[in-house]
Amino acid sequence: MHLIEAVKHSDSIYMPIPARITDVSPLTALENLYTIELPHDLSLHHTPGQFVQVSVLGVGEAPISISSSPSRSNGTFELCVRRVGDLTSVFHRLKPGSIVGIRGPFGRGFPLERFRGKDVLLAAGGLGMAPLRSLINEVLDERGNYGRVIILYGCRSPEDLLFKEELAEWEARDDVELHLTVDCPTQGWSHCVGVITKLFDEVEVSPRNTMAVIVGPPVMYRFVIAELRELNIPKCNIWLSFERRMKCGVGKCGHCQLNHIYTCQDGPSFSYMEVEGLEEAFA
Repeated sequence: MHLIEAVKHSDSIYMPIPARITDVSPLTALENLYTIELPHDLSLHHTPGQFVQVSVLGVGEAPISISSSPSRSNGTFELCVRRVGDLTSVFHRLKPGSIVGIRGPFGRGFPLERFRGKDVLLAAGGLGMAPLRSLINEVLDERGNYGRVIILYGCRSPEDLLFKEELAEWEARDDVELHLTVDCPTQGWSHCVGVITKLFDEVEVSPRNTMAVIVGPPVMYRFVIAELRELNIPKCNIWLSFERRMKCGVGKCGHCQLNHIYTCQDGPSFSYMEVEGLEEAFA
């Protein structure tokens, strides 16, 4: 785990580092993409799959997955924030130039060293595309190190799709296989209609050479895992991201605990073999 080089400024991992919002881009009616810049002598040094704790003075703190890839940091990083509560509602009113607090990055990201040389199948549901985008762009920026890249993405409606411009770019690439589905299509929708598991009808894989990643609401995990196992992808090649009530980020408060596992430290990225027996993880 790489923490911000905050030890230069503070003796406490609980002390947020002030960072500046440099850009705000609306993605949907509920989600904005924020570009965050740390002080000039600090870098985030994250890996895809990690998260940061974001705070607004006088309001509170919340864990947010990092949406940008390390390969495209340029001294900044990106967070996709959905407006769902007090903190995120205040966050959505912030403008470029506003100061927020950042702690992290925390947790275990995806093991890219195990993915290299393999085909990669990436399945996202809804807001799950926000953290998965970090991994996707990292893979695409090292495209020669991977085999096939297959992206499955499901949402409630076309309006709810995140990163629409990037989806169009991925769809146009010859070296990316993008499959989209929505529950409620609108006029002009030309892709699949239905739950994300329907997309597996369009996919053929080489099981032993495929690494699969699932990010989305836990309710979808059981069904996507069943499809992956039907394709004979080994359990050790299936990775998931679990996000729970990660308050402290360093395994002290216990809010994110799943049986014996602390999501903030042992995860949020897990091999299916590590969590197969944890029923509450899939609830």
